[in-house]
Amino acid sequence: MKNRVWETARRVATLLEDAGASRCLLVGGYVRDQLLGIDSKDLDIEVYGLSYDEIKAALSPHFPVNLVGADFGIAKIGPHLDVSIPRRERKKGRGHRGFEVTPDPEMDFAEAAARRDFTINSMGMDFEGRILDPFGGEADLRRKILRATSSAFSEDPLRVLRGMQFAARFDLAMAPDTVSMCRNIANEFATLSRERLWGEWAKWTGGDFPGQGLAILLESEWLKHFPVLAAMVGVPQQAEWHPEGDVWTHTGHVVAAAAQFCRDNEIAAEDRQVLMFSALLHDCGKPATTVRDRQGRWVSPDHAGVGRQLARDFFYQVMAPHGIVERVLPLVAEHMAHLSISRRKSPSPRVVRRLAARLAPATIREWRLLVRADYAGRPPLPPADPAAVWQQLAEELCLADSQPHPILRGRDLMEMGIPAGPQMGQLLNLAFEAQLDGKFEDKEGALKWLKKQEPLGRE
Repeated sequence: MKNRVWETARRVATLLEDAGASRCLLVGGYVRDQLLGIDSKDLDIEVYGLSYDEIKAALSPHFPVNLVGADFGIAKIGPHLDVSIPRRERKKGRGHRGFEVTPDPEMDFAEAAARRDFTINSMGMDFEGRILDPFGGEADLRRKILRATSSAFSEDPLRVLRGMQFAARFDLAMAPDTVSMCRNIANEFATLSRERLWGEWAKWTGGDFPGQGLAILLESEWLKHFPVLAAMVGVPQQAEWHPEGDVWTHTGHVVAAAAQFCRDNEIAAEDRQVLMFSALLHDCGKPATTVRDRQGRWVSPDHAGVGRQLARDFFYQVMAPHGIVERVLPLVAEHMAHLSISRRKSPSPRVVRRLAARLAPATIREWRLLVRADYAGRPPLPPADPAAVWQQLAEELCLADSQPHPILRGRDLMEMGIPAGPQMGQLLNLAFEAQLDGKFEDKEGALKWLKKQEPLGRE
């Protein structure tokens, strides 16, 4: 697949070959994506036979060269093209940063590729499309196997979480020997920065097979490092409502359904993160609330409310962006809101307005997708869409994608002689509650309502 970045890469390779490079190869994820038929916007060129200074001298007259890691032999040509030198790495400390790195342009490709994490990422390709594959990555990709390239895998604990998101994105299962490697470095988890945790979880949300990623966490015994998630394993559910099994099994089905909705509706990346994390965490309150009721049934009273705080705990651990957190938490807290009315009845404008207000800054449209995913996650029960009627009414009220905004503002009250202060705030709150209840729908109606109230603080 040739695009503008590829054409730039081809020109860069030509310039470097003219300068004496013995070989310029496309490496890493770009090669994997080409074999999968995915158009990759990011390219990496590995250069053999030239020093870092020689690369810089050859390219600087033609491109702005951003030196992002002279010690590592890396230069960036624009936002999507990296040029690097093969390098040797020696483990000298704990974690994914504890390496001594030495660029070595005279290495052969197999030795350079051996340092990469998985065989599917350890392939190279020349600009004529010929594949270099010393570790069987193409066969593993065909068989949907995620396998460590070499024993060097164990030197970098971040690779376990990279495996999680690769499995989710490419529908892969981890080879048993690689699972064992992951278990053996479980105690290295504490060396990972929270920023790196978020990076891998964010990529997990972009996969069409999220359950495959969760399966790797469970098999590798790394799920224990995310206690909010690990607590869901084995938590029972009433078979009448959840014949699929425990809460963890249900969650796997729900994230799979959410990923399908994202794909079918071409949901953008940030919105996809919101839905996928809502699906992952919607029942995280069940472990703390599940009990048997008087009839002997498994129930989880207020698990949605408890789940809101536990979801916040998970997001704190992985250092999720504030904007994502603030949208996911109300979705978790309200994912059972449709049960507040009888299934035989339709919601009223009042309850829809109030739900839209509680969900903010998330929306009723997003909430409906979460509810659909929740119902789709109970096989063999058929999927259902109980929130559709809520969204339909929300669209009529112009609230499907937004929250209610107060009609009465402070300036309106000041024009009526009510000074700024606590009493104004109290009256504005009462006005907004009345608006949600449908007592007025426009400024004229709001002012009429206001005139009927006690003259709080009126001058």
